[in-house]
Amino acid sequence: MTMHRPARPVTGRGATRILLAATACLALVTGCGGSADDKDGKGDKSGTAGAGSGAFPVSLANAWGTTEVGDKPVKVATVSDGDTDIALALGVVPVITPDAEDGGPVPEYKKRALDKLGVDKLKTYDDTDGTDYEAIAAEAPDVVLGMSTWSMEADYAKLKPIAPVVTYADKKDADALTWQERLTTAAKALGLSDRAEKIIAANEKAVTDAAAAHPEFKGKTYTYAVVHPEQITFMSHADQDPGVFEQLGLRKTAKAKEYTAKKNAVGLENLDELEADVLLLTYPFGDEGLLSASELESNKLFRSLDVVKKKHTAVIPAKNTLSSAIAYPDALNAPWVVEKLTPILADAVAGK
Repeated sequence: MTMHRPARPVTGRGATRILLAATACLALVTGCGGSADDKDGKGDKSGTAGAGSGAFPVSLANAWGTTEVGDKPVKVATVSDGDTDIALALGVVPVITPDAEDGGPVPEYKKRALDKLGVDKLKTYDDTDGTDYEAIAAEAPDVVLGMSTWSMEADYAKLKPIAPVVTYADKKDADALTWQERLTTAAKALGLSDRAEKIIAANEKAVTDAAAAHPEFKGKTYTYAVVHPEQITFMSHADQDPGVFEQLGLRKTAKAKEYTAKKNAVGLENLDELEADVLLLTYPFGDEGLLSASELESNKLFRSLDVVKKKHTAVIPAKNTLSSAIAYPDALNAPWVVEKLTPILADAVAGK
């Protein structure tokens, strides 16, 4: 069974941060700040990001009815961080977005996109208690982008009177669509289908080039484990999508078949289940997790693993949002993920 990547939830910043860390679906992501067809990397600050492609009006089925977009949108509002990333990847500067960073620093890949678009910062609303309909309505958007949210069930009826809502066609698609499908639908509504195609192609090239530059990755088995507050999670289980690690040439271990999305806890007495050619770990909760990095590294059973003895281990950083970007792929962060992840994998494979 193949499991697709979930959308990033927008049920409040605290819940978003927890879920970002707690779910790690291993798929590659893409996009590069400006659109792929902007030679200078800059989109249109008006919110349309250039001429794009596609004829209007556009009619899109959604899980609650039909979305009709009469004219090419100029003002675009977003209801999740994932939707903001979709807009930025397409070269569109949203008129308002949720404050995904909670007032903190903007992730590097997003900052690069904003710089290319010539924007210092986005206008945001406080989403601690969910979507702020009044703040969105005040911006009088032409469309509301909601391809990457888990709260559309509650939001749709309140967003529809504000502007056409671009969202998924079936409720199950909230966590069943690939990032490519989300991008493609959004691009159609914005008249930017040509750009979406170029973004997808650019992503494929980025990962293909990285894999070609590191033939030593090919065929190496890997385990990806996430240390959560309640458990160590065997994230690279058998029914997990082939994602960035596998696209770069690695493959799952035989033990992966014994784990699923619902059965993925690894007890301290079973740390040998993590054995692989390469062991990748992340600590999204830092020292607030089940155990700290130093505690795990001093564990006798952990230290007895061949992969540990031979130093084929690596920690995927959480503070710089790399683990979250891997967990929640969207249309903006692929080049950054490949850029940051590739040297980490290279060191792990080499035993450095």
